Amino acid sequence: MTALAAEGRMVARTARRMRRTGALGLSGWTAVGALVLIVLIAAVGPLLNSVDPNAVSLSEAYQNPSAAHLLGTDANGRDLFARLVDGSRTALTGPFLVVLVSTILGTSLALAAVWFGGWFDQVSVRVMDAVFAFPGLLLAILATALFGSGLTAAVAALSIAYIPYIGRIVRSAALRERNLPYVAALRVQGVHGVLISLKHILPNISGLIVANATLAFGFALMDLAGLSFIGLGVQAPTPDWGAMVGTGMSGILQGFPDEALFASALIVITVAAVNVLGDRLTERSEALS
Repeated sequence: MTALAAEGRMVARTARRMRRTGALGLSGWTAVGALVLIVLIAAVGPLLNSVDPNAVSLSEAYQNPSAAHLLGTDANGRDLFARLVDGSRTALTGPFLVVLVSTILGTSLALAAVWFGGWFDQVSVRVMDAVFAFPGLLLAILATALFGSGLTAAVAALSIAYIPYIGRIVRSAALRERNLPYVAALRVQGVHGVLISLKHILPNISGLIVANATLAFGFALMDLAGLSFIGLGVQAPTPDWGAMVGTGMSGILQGFPDEALFASALIVITVAAVNVLGDRLTERSEALS
């Protein structure tokens, strides 16, 4: 009777947590709305914008916002609105590729380590710990120094650096799932380990994976923006938010902070929205676990 009462209280607490976090809440849906708007701008904005973001007109340098230039122009007379819209593609594509590659590889490695165990698990953990010890931004700087500046080298290096971030969390969750009775029952029935991992364990921890991948997106965006800021990421004249912050620094000293200010604001808004959404998804996955 006591055990049943304790179980009932636990179910009630879980239900209350699900009610509080299952709908994401106002902040969560606000973050979703902001991200959807940013993604739509990145997807269709450059197609609707008739102004060439790379068109230089030195005679129109540092113009104030007007009907011809909604947000004004930069030091080279290029339209800031057009560059911000076009730069959203590189600013979002890079982090997306980092998260996609690191999540697939990190999840695959973690599931294999949990299922096979033994020496494979120990080696996998040690390798992930070794990679985790190096800051992702440092690895990206090293990669660009070896293979040249650009988005490709930076994305490849950060993808490797983020594998332990995803893999360690997935391994912990998958290890807990592997020790549950339903996995033992499936093994008794002769179900192959790969099918158990893909059809049962992976779906049960997918919420946690998505939540952490969402948080990793914000970190990757900041890292890539930092690389572009110092000239090792996206190269001129391709628009990019991080690069625009860097090139706009000279304008601040001359009393024209618009380029750096607008680009920084978009980075902050995007990262804040991603972090809020990631926190809400993490709370929801914990409530359902």
